[in-house]
Amino acid sequence: MNKFDDQATKALLDKNLITENQYQEITSYRSLNIFSLNAELKFFLYLSVLLFTSGIGVLIYNNIDSIGHIAILSLLLIVIGVCFFYCFKNSKGFQKSEVTFEHPVLEYLVLAASILTCIFIGYLQFQYQPFGTHYGLATLVPTLVSFFCAYYFDNKSVLTIAITGLAAYVGLSVTPQDLLNNSNFYSDQTLSYSAIMLGFLLILWTIYSSRIQLKTHFNIIYLTFALHIISIASISSLLDYFENGIWFLFALVLAASSFYFYKISHKLRAISLYVFMIIYAYIGLNIFFVRLLENINFSDVWELFIILLPIYFIGSIVMFIKLIKTFNKEIAA
Repeated sequence: MNKFDDQATKALLDKNLITENQYQEITSYRSLNIFSLNAELKFFLYLSVLLFTSGIGVLIYNNIDSIGHIAILSLLLIVIGVCFFYCFKNSKGFQKSEVTFEHPVLEYLVLAASILTCIFIGYLQFQYQPFGTHYGLATLVPTLVSFFCAYYFDNKSVLTIAITGLAAYVGLSVTPQDLLNNSNFYSDQTLSYSAIMLGFLLILWTIYSSRIQLKTHFNIIYLTFALHIISIASISSLLDYFENGIWFLFALVLAASSFYFYKISHKLRAISLYVFMIIYAYIGLNIFFVRLLENINFSDVWELFIILLPIYFIGSIVMFIKLIKTFNKEIAA
């Protein structure tokens, strides 16, 4: 890696993009072999937040009878209050543009406070049911709190919690495994429409926030959720509702989604969106072809079909690699 860096720096010097003095300064700095622990420290901070909140959950579960509900809720409320007090006191306040924290601990305290708020409201609803039988409110309230914290404190981790809560409020799970294994997703057709509608609403929000320049660096998170939700919902519905005659509608949704994310991935130079877009489009295209070929009799040409099948998959892999290389060249230009 050092040899590669030296060659790259020398290339900059040869192209007169840096001066000889700058080249010497860069070479001298790299010879010190200084490396940053910033990523490692942030990882341990993030891990500590997860362990702390998980520990509180385990503590509640193991000692719920001996400690008492009021004591547990009071302890949670005190910890949440201390976290939010410190965060509000040391934050820069709400700003439409991206905000960097002077101290990294603040960012993870916001995350801890948001997770504990979700635990507090969930436990409160489970034990005392302040929202009655309106269980959706128990999901919506921490979701709104998370959205507020995400925008006020400019926290991407809290934003993912908020979007996940919003998805749960409309009745679906945002993880691919849960979506594909959710029996309600197949039995209730309206859930497919709700998932696709939620995905498109997230896309519309990114368009609106870009126009008003509101936390535009959040767009990649919204678009990632939208891509997975729309694509998985369309593919799942394409598998299940083919006999109902409405499969073509979901095929069009998947095609439109793939086209949009193809364009936006190039615009944002987001390789993650591009890769998943290709994967989902490829899966949907294969399902579409298989459904069409179900009515064709292959009894006379099945040997040719078996021979062509490996060639098709090998060609798909080669094409996938070629598309990724082309995309990397385009964003690097």
